[in-house]
Amino acid sequence: MNLLYIGGCDALRMQIEKLLEQGSNFIQCADVPAALRHIGSVGQDTEIVVMSDLAQIDPLEALVELKKNYHSLPVIVLSENRKSSLAIEIIKAGADDFFLLPISSTELVDSMQQSVVDARLSSKPVEIGEVYSDQDTIIGKSRAMRDIYKQLGRIASQTVTVLVRGETGTGKELIARAIYQHGHRAHKGFIAVNCAAIPENLLESELFGHEKGSFTGANQLRIGRFEQAHGGTLFLDEIGDLDLSLQVKLLRVLQEKTIQRVGSSSNIPVDVRVIAATHRNLESMVSEGTFREDLFYRLNVIAIPIPPLRDRREDIPDLIHYFLQRYAKEYGLKTPSISAKAIDYLKQLEWPGNIRQVQNVISKSLLDSKGQMLDWQRFDKIIKESQELAKKQINLRQMIDYELTRAVNSETEAALPILSQQFEREVYTMAIDRAGGNQAKAARLLGVSRFTLREKLRLYGKHPKKI
Repeated sequence: MNLLYIGGCDALRMQIEKLLEQGSNFIQCADVPAALRHIGSVGQDTEIVVMSDLAQIDPLEALVELKKNYHSLPVIVLSENRKSSLAIEIIKAGADDFFLLPISSTELVDSMQQSVVDARLSSKPVEIGEVYSDQDTIIGKSRAMRDIYKQLGRIASQTVTVLVRGETGTGKELIARAIYQHGHRAHKGFIAVNCAAIPENLLESELFGHEKGSFTGANQLRIGRFEQAHGGTLFLDEIGDLDLSLQVKLLRVLQEKTIQRVGSSSNIPVDVRVIAATHRNLESMVSEGTFREDLFYRLNVIAIPIPPLRDRREDIPDLIHYFLQRYAKEYGLKTPSISAKAIDYLKQLEWPGNIRQVQNVISKSLLDSKGQMLDWQRFDKIIKESQELAKKQINLRQMIDYELTRAVNSETEAALPILSQQFEREVYTMAIDRAGGNQAKAARLLGVSRFTLREKLRLYGKHPKKI
């Protein structure tokens, strides 16, 4: 991370510098003019700015001056000014986040990392329909993909809500970013939130923000993602995983274009274009009562269904060549040739993981190629290994389901102790097998002592050779 700190507080400077990961670059400037000169001299190297209270200048004025010259540069503002209106004005002026001092290290680090990710997503070009090796590209010349390109062209400049639908790994986020980049909000931020990756008890605060003291741990006012995306685009990935209580609140935001922070009854206007995505069958969820029908219709104003890869096999060769070029460049390798039989073999596969699976397979094959031609046997080996792994995952789920069913039917008191023991037995057995019977190596793999390893293996009836 390349961070520029604007401010004169040495204690705060030292705190921020200490938080940075190894390999990060840290520069301090005393004021905005010095910061502008520095950014101008290093070009695009500055990834994020953290700005604290400055002598003789209002933080809002400083932010406006900075954003006037570098509108897409992520900025986090830290201030001792307790006026709640300042936080709102700071966010409106384009700051990615605002914190009252003092601030916890965890909150600041999380905010910096998220701001850098969002900036990269919004600035990284998404090309369409051509093969490029150095940037994200939506690959495909099939009729289905050409229809999607036409649809993107028609809706990009509109402000209506869009629902991107497709199986896992089909490239829903790329489609969302393409809509954003080709629309009239491209000069504003693109904020992405994975609704499935954030715990339910934290997601409301993440989306809408919270007031100081609204819950345990809410030590200061927090601006949510909707406010941060004001004027820009908010991408809600995996919207089908949203809890029913949050569905109600999201519906209200879409209808009224206002949000309420957790712990507040005040309405805050937001101007946000929402793009949602899901791999789930929302119609079935509506029928089951797990997804609100009114929210579904609000989201489904414009729907973009992305076909699975098995329904557009003619795009597979282009995807293969794209990922070969991309990863060869990334790994510093010469792009290997690939046999026609290998292409034909890959075209016939079902690809349940879609483009993400192709990406993974090509990456593995490239690392294993040693500059040799990629033949179909190499891919066959990789595919079979991944299938075996998938089977183990399915078997694990089946085992869990079986024990839970037994618990429901009162055939056993509780499922977790039994499952824990079964899982532990499998882990220890696999570790000693992977280590070729070497106890010391197996213990290192598991991060346990040799004594613990021996006791567990004795418990599970596994007797490795003593080394």
